[in-house]
Order: sequence, then structure tokens, then C-alpha cells
Amino acid sequence: MENAQATETVQIISPEELLENWLGHRRVTRRVIEAFPEDSLFHYTIGSMRTFAHIAKEIMGITGIGVKGIVTNEWQFTPELDYNAKESIVNTKAELLAVWDKVTEDLLVWWPQITPQRFREKTVAFGMYEDTVYGMLLYYIDNEIHHRGQGYVYLRSLGIEPPAFWDRS
Repeated sequence: MENAQATETVQIISPEELLENWLGHRRVTRRVIEAFPEDSLFHYTIGSMRTFAHIAKEIMGITGIGVKGIVTNEWQFTPELDYNAKESIVNTKAELLAVWDKVTEDLLVWWPQITPQRFREKTVAFGMYEDTVYGMLLYYIDNEIHHRGQGYVYLRSLGIEPPAFWDRS
């Protein structure tokens, strides 16, 4: 019979490191928004894809409402983050970037309120998506990266070189 040895649990990534990774992605996505000509940001599409402004609004809604919801269990969209609203109150690049920055500020406020135990708990986001909190957060980040890729396709099709995806500074 082998001696049972206590094993030390090693944390692969801290909540602070995960947040910094996400913030790096948010900086790149913000530069993608900045790279679009104003008219193309709100009107250019390929096939049946949405405009990148609409896609950015989705990213902001999921991030802004999602992280607050993880902390408060309130999943209500505010007018500026309701990307499915018939009438948008965000209609210029400057407005879109201002809301983007506000969502980032909110992320920095809500993130530290997620306790270490909360990361492992299950929750139901937006009244329909059940997962662990860490699983939801990874989805939010994946969703942003996926949609940013659509922005890269749009920019290239417009003859605009997108920002370097690896430069998260």
C-alpha cells in the first residue's frame, strides 16, 4: 500500500490574471472599432452578418450585464447595452467608444466583487444560460474574440489593415 501524500492544489491562473487577459482583448477590440470608418461601422455588412457596430453592442451587453449579473444576479439590459432594441441610443463611433469605455470601467468595478467561491458556483445568465461562473466568463471572452474576428474580416474587405491581434497593450 502506497503512502497517501497530500497534494498541493496549484492555481493555474488567478482572477486578476484572467481579468488582465480579458482587458488585453478589450483593448484590441476597441482598436478594431476605432479602425472602422464611421459609415462602415454602422452600415457595412457581408452576406447576412450584422454590422460591426451591432456586434460591438452585443459584446458590450454581454460583458456589461454579464459581469454585473454574476455579482448581483440581476440580468437587466440598460438602454445603451440592449443590442436587440429596435431603436439604438448609440449611433456614432464616439458614442460607441464612450459606452465601450464605460463597460470597461464597470468591469473593473464588478470584477473584484466576484469571490473565489463564486467562480465555481453555477448560475443562470440572462434567465436561460446555466453554467459555472468561470465557464460564463470564458464564454464572454470567447464571444468577444469570435466577433472581433468578424471585424477583422470586415476591415480587410474594406481594404483596411486591422490592428495586430497579438498586441494587447
